[in-house]
Amino acid sequence: MAFENTAMSQRFSDLLESTGTARCLTCHSGDQVRRYLSGHQVFCVVCGPHLTDGPAEWLYEDLPPSCSLLLVGPQHVLDACASREVFKLATPIRKEEALSTVRLLLQFGHRMERFVRPRRSSAEQELVDKAKKLLMQHKGMSEDEAHRALQKRSMDAGSRLTQTARQIIAELETQPAE
Repeated sequence: MAFENTAMSQRFSDLLESTGTARCLTCHSGDQVRRYLSGHQVFCVVCGPHLTDGPAEWLYEDLPPSCSLLLVGPQHVLDACASREVFKLATPIRKEEALSTVRLLLQFGHRMERFVRPRRSSAEQELVDKAKKLLMQHKGMSEDEAHRALQKRSMDAGSRLTQTARQIIAELETQPAE
């Protein structure tokens, strides 16, 4: 929740929390939102079109892929927002409309989270690459075949790819190449 207007922020926050729709943290600037996002998983930021440090639409670029931005304000102000990726809700709004919109965006964020894969660290990527290289050397596989074999074994075992890569490395490092 990020609004310049404290009263608007409080009303929206009370509505979402009293209905069990979402837990809210109130911010007044884009910088506060960015700092909070760096340490927490957030699926939707609801804010007024203007924050103390600039237009709220500037926040959009800094949001994680599974997080939506919902601007709430007068229609003529929302029309000035050029971004098509920012969701807009014109005031005055009915409670039901506000709740259904936020619920939909939260649901969308939860679903998107499944498609946004966490990135491997460079050390984890090195393990995967080493396992593929060993599979290529020892089993005569192409890089694509080695990657698919690694993925299949990982899925069959129900383990993470990096864990499977460690197992393959331990098995093949002691064997001579074919």
